[in-house]
Amino acid sequence: MNSNPYNLLIYAVIGLLTILSVRLFDLQVVKVKVLSEIADGNSVRDRRVLPVRGSIYDRDSILLVHNVPTYTITLTPRYFEDSTTGVLGKHLAIPDSMVTSRLKEARQWNKWRPSPAFSNVTFEQYSRILEDSYLLTGVGTQVQQRRDYPTGVNASHALGYLGEITKEELVSSETNPVLNYGQGDLRGQSGIELGYEELLRGIPGKERYWVNVNGLEVKKYGKRLSDRQPRGNHDIYLTLDHRVQALAESLFVNKRGAVVALDPNDGGIIALMSKPDYSLDSLSINRNEYWQSLVNHKEQPLYNRATMNLMPPGSTWKPLMALFGMSHDLVHPEESIYCGGYHPIGRGRIFRCLSAHGNQTVVEAIKNSCNTFFFELARRMNLTDLKKYVTRFGFGIQDSTYRFEQTAGLIPDSAYYNRTRNYWTKTSTMNLGVGQGDMGVTPLQLARYTAALANGGTLYTPHMVAYLSESDTGNKKILPDRTEGVQLDIDPTHLRRVREGMRLVMEQGTGYMAQIPGIPSAGKTGTAQAPGNLTDHSVFIMFAPFEKPEIALAVQCENTGDGSQCAAPIASLLAEQYLKGEVPSSWRAEIRKRRALSATSQSLIPQTK
Repeated sequence: MNSNPYNLLIYAVIGLLTILSVRLFDLQVVKVKVLSEIADGNSVRDRRVLPVRGSIYDRDSILLVHNVPTYTITLTPRYFEDSTTGVLGKHLAIPDSMVTSRLKEARQWNKWRPSPAFSNVTFEQYSRILEDSYLLTGVGTQVQQRRDYPTGVNASHALGYLGEITKEELVSSETNPVLNYGQGDLRGQSGIELGYEELLRGIPGKERYWVNVNGLEVKKYGKRLSDRQPRGNHDIYLTLDHRVQALAESLFVNKRGAVVALDPNDGGIIALMSKPDYSLDSLSINRNEYWQSLVNHKEQPLYNRATMNLMPPGSTWKPLMALFGMSHDLVHPEESIYCGGYHPIGRGRIFRCLSAHGNQTVVEAIKNSCNTFFFELARRMNLTDLKKYVTRFGFGIQDSTYRFEQTAGLIPDSAYYNRTRNYWTKTSTMNLGVGQGDMGVTPLQLARYTAALANGGTLYTPHMVAYLSESDTGNKKILPDRTEGVQLDIDPTHLRRVREGMRLVMEQGTGYMAQIPGIPSAGKTGTAQAPGNLTDHSVFIMFAPFEKPEIALAVQCENTGDGSQCAAPIASLLAEQYLKGEVPSSWRAEIRKRRALSATSQSLIPQTK
């Protein structure tokens, strides 16, 4: 082997050049795509562009919810310097410790990426931070959106609210990358905002920027060929009537209870109100502090009484009990049952009636709300048959096609009593005939059942969305929420007698004072027993006009006495507002007074100071 030092040097140079050539080929050809992405990551940043969240309108295209700009300060821990803390704290008028705390939170998310740290800052604060950006290394700004409610209608449990996505939700949302959630994003938490989150939110777009060594965006990348516009968001048009909703809210100032009003011809929700409620505007502006006040409030304003509150239906149950009795041959439509003011149950005990009504047919028993008549039907009934029958009307079950939170309620059967009681007899269940005892229904269920009585026996799934409109094209879309309805196959003769009894309730019975001038209607008052020594609850169901119903309502007033005292006049005013477009002049001053009170009341409706 030639060991000439000159040759060895040549071989060494050739070997080194060969190694360098292979490495260059690997870097510039084999791994060019991967390395280009890494290089771009050091100098280029993709920013998500969120679509403008869809607006929400009522049935008359009145704007209920839209967006206004809001300003957010972000922190990027990797580039943040200690000297920045004091300057940022001064501009935001907050202690340095708060800046340090938010920086720590941002570092836990991602120290390399901007994290939203201070939201809803004022325009003046936002402007000062932009002016002093050269002193605020690692501090960025974002212009985002905040929900705004221009009509003053609350409808908090119907519309729902937005909340910041949590770390857990962000991880779970990765299974649906199209929605592309990020830290600090808002998403629907209840009501329409939650039920139609994907349609309201849409699909985020993307913009690409050059960034400098301090992580600050300098300019747009290239010719914006890699940018992608946001798309897919929708505006939503509801079946809700903002006038009826606002009136319901004003009539429930400093009361607990709920209202559900439906269009009996398709199940559209005209009004859905739960009191106490909360201010969506306050929650949008001052989310963290106001949220804590709601969570800790003794009256539980976040609880949706309209779809979840369970209480006995009282005498509003009697029309349904009458249909059940006639359909199962427990009573003939023309049969009379004698009422002497009580119903004997053996061993010298009795169930009392409100009066000694004498002989009562189905129609008379409904008109007079005769307990004795319905105690007797309950004595004759089979519990299994009762549960099976009323379940057809939506009681005791959750409707799988209804998008929002709901409670199934309780309709007992023999298995329930065997499970909950050591001993029970026929007389233990007779209270069910008058809507008392071990049973619970929601206002939504009562309204749905009333709508079925109104329309001739079709049970619709309540829905709140009439249609959607694509924000970029304006194309309308009807969702499958609007079902065809289920035919209950009620004997027309039976239904006619029940409806006649309910009409007489309004003309001659306990609903007399709740008649709408000039508009015949049908209704039924109810008193639901409250536990302990508390005042009973007021319950009322109603539909109008009688011949061609356009609205069906259920109203619950907690601890206010019998059905004629609170629930009936409220239902009547709401129906009149919907059908006539106004309420009686004698009520207008009182309603204005109550609306003013609702804006300042602290006892049941927490507000931001």
